[in-house]
Amino acid sequence: MEKLKNFLKTSLLGGVVVILPVAILVSVTLWLFDLVTGLIEPLTRLLISDSQLNEKAAEILVIILIVMTCFFVGVLVRTRLGDFLYRFIETRILKLAPGYSMIKETVLQIFGSRKDSPFSSVALVQVFGNETLMTAFITDKHMDGSFTVFVPTGPNPTSGLIYHLEGRFVHPVDIPVQDAMRSIISCGAGSAQLMQGFTANRPLPE
Repeated sequence: MEKLKNFLKTSLLGGVVVILPVAILVSVTLWLFDLVTGLIEPLTRLLISDSQLNEKAAEILVIILIVMTCFFVGVLVRTRLGDFLYRFIETRILKLAPGYSMIKETVLQIFGSRKDSPFSSVALVQVFGNETLMTAFITDKHMDGSFTVFVPTGPNPTSGLIYHLEGRFVHPVDIPVQDAMRSIISCGAGSAQLMQGFTANRPLPE
């Protein structure tokens, strides 16, 4: 009887482990699709009223148009004139919006499109001076060997705290920033590479 109970329990849990991530992925995908279609609803209605397309076909067409627009904007900002116009608009308008710079840095790091970002170095830091470690990004290094670091909060890496720490409390870890960002967004899941990189390169001081 006990074996049967264990078999049923492990089988049920095994099924949950397989099905639940898939269900969550599907749910998140549908939620994102509903969010996008809600945002583009005015364009969708305009297409429906001006053509014979049904609602789903109009939504897909609008999404394709948005992707193409992103592509052409990306091509435009690679030109000298486009880059000048973008930097002018960003400096005079966009950077005045609260949180814009942090959101931009997060997007850039997730997509790995920039190497000169202030969030280009990952570290584990001892904010409290004990064995507690926090995932951080080194944002500045000072003449006396100390560091300024940004410790983001999960799952939202656009918010967090800034610390100024002595060098002995800051331990750079040689892993891609994108991997660190993903572990923060997933509330620490996938931190094994971060910890392995830390223990392999710089053990904790006594």
